[in-house]
Amino acid sequence: MPEALQLRVHGDTSKPALIYLPGLHGDWTLVTAFRAALKERVCFVDITYPRSLTWNIDDYANNIEDELLKCGLTRGWLLGESFGSQITWPLMEKNLPANALHQTSLRKNSFKVEGIILAGGFVKHPWKWGPGLLCRIGEKTSMKGYGSELRFYSMYMNFRHRHSPEARASIQEFANRRTDLDRQAMRARLKLLDQYDPRPTARQTHVPVHYLAGLMDPLVPWVLVRRWLMRNCPGYRGGKTFWLADHNVLATAPKGSAETAIQWMSSTSATG
Repeated sequence: MPEALQLRVHGDTSKPALIYLPGLHGDWTLVTAFRAALKERVCFVDITYPRSLTWNIDDYANNIEDELLKCGLTRGWLLGESFGSQITWPLMEKNLPANALHQTSLRKNSFKVEGIILAGGFVKHPWKWGPGLLCRIGEKTSMKGYGSELRFYSMYMNFRHRHSPEARASIQEFANRRTDLDRQAMRARLKLLDQYDPRPTARQTHVPVHYLAGLMDPLVPWVLVRRWLMRNCPGYRGGKTFWLADHNVLATAPKGSAETAIQWMSSTSATG
């Protein structure tokens, strides 16, 4: 039986909504500490993707939008983590005037994007060879080798979240989900990065766009991403870099990331 998209709503739906679009791993297991740090000040929605080998970026966006609307969520901020940042752009594109990108399929009841936060994300990946290289490394890594990597990563994350039992439990769930099908789905997502180019949409985006980065990020050169946004995205309002965080900034700087996200969302609400 094929897996279905899963969506959870945390908190009061009358509060501003923050929609978490996970990275390459595709689930909510690494966002627990960030969600706790939000302290229910927003309506937080987290998502787990199906482990599909056939979905394209538009399939992700359309299915997520459908589920949000079914839950009565019609507007909010998007929090795109790494790969998840790619899904923010087609959702944003649905909000653009029909002639902005020669759209022919703008739906009447689209989810209204009020702002975008990219967490270790990007528009078009600055390194053309990056996603392909990561995919090839994944193909060459055996399940035994992958298991060793998972154990090391779990030890690292358990140490970072040693004072949070809930976060440590979610790290175990993260490790348990990493099956062979899961690895295939991650490689399929990597291949989508070569096929999809959201730069035209980003150039037409006027809603607030912000960037969260970890200083130690070997996967996404955030300096290049932020430079591109500054020069090309009219909605870009700046970002914040956490010195002791890595690519997964929401998990390695959860409190700082949560406070910063709340400030950005509140600032926009206060000004209109």
